[in-house]
Amino acid sequence: MVVFNQVEFDNHEQVVFCSDKASGLKAIIAVHNTNLGPAVGGCRMWDYANDEDAVYDVLRLSKGMTYKNAVARLPFGGGKSVIIGNAKEIKSEQLFRAFGRQLERLNGSYYSAEDVNITCDDVALMNKETNYVLGLEGKSGNPSPFTAYGTFLGMKAALHHQRGIQDFSGIKVAVQGLGAVAYGLCKHLAEAGAELFVTDINQAAVERVVNDFGATAVGIDEIYDLDVDVYAPCALGATINDTTIPRLKATIIAGCANNQLAESRHGEIIREKGILYAPDYVINAGGIINVYYETAPEGYSKEASNKHVEKIFDTLSEIFTRSEKEQKSTHLIADELAQEIIENGL
Repeated sequence: MVVFNQVEFDNHEQVVFCSDKASGLKAIIAVHNTNLGPAVGGCRMWDYANDEDAVYDVLRLSKGMTYKNAVARLPFGGGKSVIIGNAKEIKSEQLFRAFGRQLERLNGSYYSAEDVNITCDDVALMNKETNYVLGLEGKSGNPSPFTAYGTFLGMKAALHHQRGIQDFSGIKVAVQGLGAVAYGLCKHLAEAGAELFVTDINQAAVERVVNDFGATAVGIDEIYDLDVDVYAPCALGATINDTTIPRLKATIIAGCANNQLAESRHGEIIREKGILYAPDYVINAGGIINVYYETAPEGYSKEASNKHVEKIFDTLSEIFTRSEKEQKSTHLIADELAQEIIENGL
């Protein structure tokens, strides 16, 4: 298995492979960079096709957290973890407590939280074995509403930069993936007057959004071909690729998924096509911002968290302006901004 030679390895400080025979735990913890503080990033559970896919995913996500935390101006480094397996089959208290013990062994270099297929209840089970977890009920709680709010504000920033408006009345948005964050995003968009077109592999999730917000359901593959203003990728990553880009009619890409570009070069391709892209780790930082306020010396404050999330609008506006001025894709401008902060401090 290649680790050090992977492009996404990018000088990770630690990559830890974890197992526990009694619970069946197989997990990978990646700590990318701790220049700004302890690495913080969620844990996801996924039934990867092979170990190599799991390594690639955790490295890419971990690096993304370093940049996300930096651009959000949080005193956190970047890390991520994955538990390998089907969430519907392997979840147990024993497994999450075993994972908690693995976190404890890292002695605070990495703090975990919820992510795909991991709930606040799962994190609470980890917490029985370690204090190196965040996003607990009774503290900052579920980060999804804050991620949804930040994504909505980021979409508004893109609309304002490209068209000089912030009014969603009559704006058509195609939302791909309807998990907890995307549901919250659809709620914000519907209340703002947007026309929604939605898809998901989970038909129940589609029906819920159709019933609650008057959205139009479309096929999984059809989402790329719609004549809409905004394409919002909110499922897993790499949906902006050589196959999908020629099909897109949207002039804005703004969604809450991680790692939306299949490759870095795709950012420049969509810029040349006239599509304004809101870099994923900037627009979807609302959840980690909320988690940070769980650690604030003065204690958790929802109001303070929301005010910080609202700065996503300003950060993206800065990135869009620099991108236009320098004729460089927005994701590269975001990376440069992150690197400046990591090197120079907050």
